[in-house]
Amino acid sequence: MKKEYIEHYSKCLNKQMHLCIYGHAGVTVLGFPTQDSNCHNYEDFGIIYHLSDFIEQGRIQIVTVDSVDEESWSCENGILSWRSARQEQYHNYIIEEVYPILMQKNTSNMLPIVTGPSLGANHAAITFLRRPELFSGMLALSGVYNSDYFFQGWCDGNLYQNSPERFLENMPADHPYINLYNQMIFCVGQGAWEYDGAQTLRNLKRIFDEKKINAWCDFWGGDVAHDWYWWFRELRYFLPILLEDQG
Repeated sequence: MKKEYIEHYSKCLNKQMHLCIYGHAGVTVLGFPTQDSNCHNYEDFGIIYHLSDFIEQGRIQIVTVDSVDEESWSCENGILSWRSARQEQYHNYIIEEVYPILMQKNTSNMLPIVTGPSLGANHAAITFLRRPELFSGMLALSGVYNSDYFFQGWCDGNLYQNSPERFLENMPADHPYINLYNQMIFCVGQGAWEYDGAQTLRNLKRIFDEKKINAWCDFWGGDVAHDWYWWFRELRYFLPILLEDQG
C-alpha cells in the first residue's frame, strides 16, 4: 500500500501540521481523527487495515489529518472565546490549506468524501455542512453535534458556526445549501457511551425532517457502543453506499 507523510506549516493555525495519505487512486476520503488525536489515528487503531482492500483496489485514497482539539473542544480550563476562535481557525485550515492538497494529490476528478468517528464526526459534519459544494458525501459516526456538551451552554459567533445543531436550526428553508445536502449519513449506536450522541442525532433528524433535508440518520442497536469495533463495521457498511453513488 502506498503511503505518504506530509509535514507542513499552517498559516491559519500558526503551527506545524501533518497529513497521512494512504493509497494510489480512487475517491479521496478525508478522515478526521478521534478526540485529541492526530493523522496516525486511523492507522494506529485499525481503520486503514480494515479498509485496506478498498485502498489497494484503488477505490479510495484516505487522507488523515491532525486535530487541535486539545486547544479547542477539550481545553476545559481555556478562555472560551479563544477556544472557539481556535476551532474556527481549524475549520479554515481544513478548507484553505488541506483541501487544495487533496485536490492536488488525487487524480480521480471526483469530489472527496469526508468522515470521522466520535469528535471526528463533529469535524466531518461541520466541514460538510458549511461547505457542501466541495464534497460529494459525508459519513459521521457517533458524533455529538451540539457545542453545549463542550462549552456548557456558552456560545459566540465562531462557536455558532461550528455547532451544527445551532446553525441548522436557524437555517432558512430557502438557503441554497439545502439543495446541496445530499449523501449525508449519520450513524450512532444506542449502547455504552452513545447516549449523548443519540440525543443530538435525534435533534438533528428532527431539523432535517422539518427542513426537508435529505439525510440518512441511522440508529444502531442497544449493543452498539462508542467504540472502534463498531466504527469498523459501520464504515464497511456505509462506505460502499457512498462510493456507489460516485458512479
